[in-house]
Amino acid sequence: MAGKPACSIERNSGRTGAASPSCRAIVRPNRFAQVTVTPTDSVAALRRSLQRALRGMVAGDRSPVRDLSRPITGDPGLFGPDSVTWRVHADSAMFVGGVRALFLQTMHPLAMAGVADHSNYRCAPLDRLANTARYLAQVTYGTTAQADETIAAVKRVHVKVVGRAPDGQRYAANDPHLLSWVHHALVDSFLRAYQRYGGRPLSAEEADRYVAENAVVAERFGCDAHLRSVGELDRWLRVERPGLKAGRQARTAARFLISPPLPFAARPAYAVIASAALGLLPRWVRRELRVPLLPLIEPVAIRPATWALTRTLDWAMKLPLEGAAEQATTPTGPPP
Repeated sequence: MAGKPACSIERNSGRTGAASPSCRAIVRPNRFAQVTVTPTDSVAALRRSLQRALRGMVAGDRSPVRDLSRPITGDPGLFGPDSVTWRVHADSAMFVGGVRALFLQTMHPLAMAGVADHSNYRCAPLDRLANTARYLAQVTYGTTAQADETIAAVKRVHVKVVGRAPDGQRYAANDPHLLSWVHHALVDSFLRAYQRYGGRPLSAEEADRYVAENAVVAERFGCDAHLRSVGELDRWLRVERPGLKAGRQARTAARFLISPPLPFAARPAYAVIASAALGLLPRWVRRELRVPLLPLIEPVAIRPATWALTRTLDWAMKLPLEGAAEQATTPTGPPP
């Protein structure tokens, strides 16, 4: 018949014509074939999607400091893979710890004045979050050179952060005592958040190790206190308490931290994190900041919700990074 090839091989037709060197095989795919999507595929896609969204919000489009799903090569940095710090900082409880530290840090009038006068946190909260996350990642997981350069860069920015607080006192962000306050508020907050919401709480000895390991950061920053145990940290914070108070600037910052202008999709999760952070603050701090928390809500509702959220975030964030399998087959030097 005119227009019909001399032979054809048709899929799903049940007929196979005699093939000759001069003819071409025509394969007609079944356009009605169904693609089966298994529950495993759907869960993997959800996990990858959640990881991308979290990384995009926290780190933007910047590459990770070190891919922890690959063998550690080169300089392990200030802490290393066997440290308690790597274990603590890799846990999603750090989201709670980071917000708790921000609430606590507002209680120092001079530190709060520096933030109020020189920070754009109200205009670009996600940028500030990304910068803080990048700092923490580089100091924790970067090489020693990366950690030192990151600390030096922060101190260079601090040079211009000077002024007077509302009560007339002078402040300077590179003041050794203010550096100690910011650093130890962060260490205390990360430790408390991990002990309540982390995947595997630390023993008393491990908690002391965590504080001691982070003394190296205090030394490099030029802090006037290099605390090396939980007991030393608790005593130091008690000594600081008489100088801590919440003024107008602190209360304004606290209200902002409770409800920042985040993307709509991130607000429910952030509400849980902020509530958990408030629950970890001492009662007197909450009273000063005027952010009371109903006693029964914290253990009955907030803790279970936060535990579920942090474990879900961990599940997503600990998925090997995209491209890790291909990178693992290519010889490389130390991670960037």
